[in-house]
Amino acid sequence: MCTRVIIDCDVGVDDAIALILAFRSPELEVKAITGVNGNVPLDQVFENIQKVLSLIESHHKPLIARGAGSPLKGEPVYAYSFHGEDGLGGAKIIQKAGREHWQIFSGRAHELIPEMANQHPGEIVLIATGPLTNVALGLQRDPGGMRRLKKVVIMGGAVRTRGNITPSAEFNFFVDPWAAKIVLESGLPILLVPLDVTRHVFLTPQIMEDRVKPIGHSLSRFVVAATGYDSIKQQFRPMAKVFHLHDPLAVGVVIDPTIIRKENLALRVETQGGEHYGRVLEEQGGPRVEVGVEVSSERFLELFLSRLS
Repeated sequence: MCTRVIIDCDVGVDDAIALILAFRSPELEVKAITGVNGNVPLDQVFENIQKVLSLIESHHKPLIARGAGSPLKGEPVYAYSFHGEDGLGGAKIIQKAGREHWQIFSGRAHELIPEMANQHPGEIVLIATGPLTNVALGLQRDPGGMRRLKKVVIMGGAVRTRGNITPSAEFNFFVDPWAAKIVLESGLPILLVPLDVTRHVFLTPQIMEDRVKPIGHSLSRFVVAATGYDSIKQQFRPMAKVFHLHDPLAVGVVIDPTIIRKENLALRVETQGGEHYGRVLEEQGGPRVEVGVEVSSERFLELFLSRLS
């Protein structure tokens, strides 16, 4: 029996690749995709969800919903330098007129998530690959409904490693640490997939040349274009030697939970301004959540590449 999932995302390049992995995996049934302000503004996120679904051409039409257009507190922070102005690294997706591979939900993301959990109690896994604003708003609106989720898998945080937007903080938690704090303290069954493990899963030039480019279909061509891979220079955008699969790993651990080793840790999110804003700290007495601490990189890459092909 496949696992029903909702994917809450801020579609940049690795979110798009995560969506491809989810739809190409028979273990998962993607019931809905919700958009949140993050890598790019919400309007662009919502457009990108539709573009990626057009690329995937899913046999069933998931619900899609707009979510929060800004963090709970403070101003939005975007990642244009990494994902490009369009969030998809400039990769072109041609959408065929009159062919919509989705259904638009009339309400907002924080309404849809608990509503679906109420409809399918104990069956829905929420995979969150962007800032946690929608999840926090869902908890504020309908905590009972949110507690009917089977699990919440979160790509976010840097626990025992450096951050990727500041030395202390990972991007998703930095954008909305107040939402991250609410979610981690909620008592929901959480699995955190932090930079500690996602930093160990990445595409290399050799993988692109030997495994991705030879596939030759529209999805593999999208991966090449969106990551900005340059065969001549043997590098990705922006001048990187590898491309990390942060968000796809969050999908991967739902497909195969044995890919990572987990520990139950007490964590706190730093919400005070300053150099440690958005940092995740191990702290005695803090809320306890499952955290990925080690990953079988080769097994995940084989899973990802087999589904892409």
